[in-house]
Amino acid sequence: MTIDATAAPALGSHRGAGRGLRHPGRRRPGVLRRLKDHAVAYGLLFPAVAVFTVFFYVPAAYLVYISFFHWGVLSSATTFVGLENFRRLFAQPLFLHSLWTSAYYTLVMIPATVLLALGIALVLREAVTARRGGIWRSAVFLPHVTPVVATSIIWVWIFNPQFGLANFVLTSLHLPSVGWLGTTHWALPAVMIDTLWHSLGLYVIIFLAGLANVPRELVEVAQLDGAKRRRVFRRIIWPLLSPTTFFVVILATVNSWQAFSQIYTMTGGPHGGAGGPAFSTTTDALLVYQTAFVYDHFSLAAAMALVLFVIILLLTLVQKWISNRLVFYR
Repeated sequence: MTIDATAAPALGSHRGAGRGLRHPGRRRPGVLRRLKDHAVAYGLLFPAVAVFTVFFYVPAAYLVYISFFHWGVLSSATTFVGLENFRRLFAQPLFLHSLWTSAYYTLVMIPATVLLALGIALVLREAVTARRGGIWRSAVFLPHVTPVVATSIIWVWIFNPQFGLANFVLTSLHLPSVGWLGTTHWALPAVMIDTLWHSLGLYVIIFLAGLANVPRELVEVAQLDGAKRRRVFRRIIWPLLSPTTFFVVILATVNSWQAFSQIYTMTGGPHGGAGGPAFSTTTDALLVYQTAFVYDHFSLAAAMALVLFVIILLLTLVQKWISNRLVFYR
């Protein structure tokens, strides 16, 4: 039996033409499904985007706007002043002092947070049994979920110079008692102790998650080769924990520069009206609140907040630049 060769092209063209035919009023099912998926996705995203827009993006944009104007809540007149608010800021010694206090607070809190959180995480990982590990992790994390204002009030009682627990411990150890929140030298360290106690649990959990991703095979091989624990930590665990450490440093930097609740609660009232004795605990975030809601200078407070945002942004970019050279990603 023979096949006519001339029929093959006609057959192929007929099949190709059949595949190319589309009904002019009918859409492909794939397009309809993608349109439906996009509609569902945007519908689910809309409530969150709307909340962020109304309560974050719009206020942030308006804050930038009023920082270049002379604006008040009870005043309908708005006068454009350009960079005058920023010039007034950097001409005020109290604002420069608040920046220095915030920087000092951050420089102390970052290494203290990293060292203590990493040390506690290593202890929990090595010394806690699997049966009781969850209990100890919950105990460490519990202070972080307690209300900041309520626990800060308790710490005010702990640091009371007459009957506080802190001075009771010092006198029991035959050490001199301290004035704590009533002195310029110890007010900010007292706030730091409260902040460490309250926030340390979060960073411990983050480090525990990072330690869980360290391959045990590498540690066991190094130990079989005779490496000591210190060398194993320095050569294996610490490099593999560098992404987690970088994240903790970023988070601690932002939280330290924005610290407000515990400072306001512990150093307010008889200790100097939210700022400690002689403005020893007046950070930039606290000064923003006082300028806006105590002295009614909202434009000046907006300029302060914008300066604070720029500082945090620059610090984050510098840390990101450093991480590109020091952070090890597997």
